[in-house]
Amino acid sequence: MPEDKCGIDGCSAPAVRSYSKKACEGAGLKPADENAKRVHVCKEHNKAFKKATKVDRKLESLGR
Repeated sequence: MPEDKCGIDGCSAPAVRSYSKKACEGAGLKPADENAKRVHVCKEHNKAFKKATKVDRKLESLGR
């Protein structure tokens, strides 16, 4: 099984997670493929995504 590579522009590290393209753009990450529905992210970009969406995720969990 081939490993997926990070789908963020300028990165070629192995992917550990995938998010929707819309969510990645909202977190400030620029996907390399503009036509993709999902973007695979490496460990470093996953950490950046989680840091950028921390407040939104916290508010979402409090609203339940």
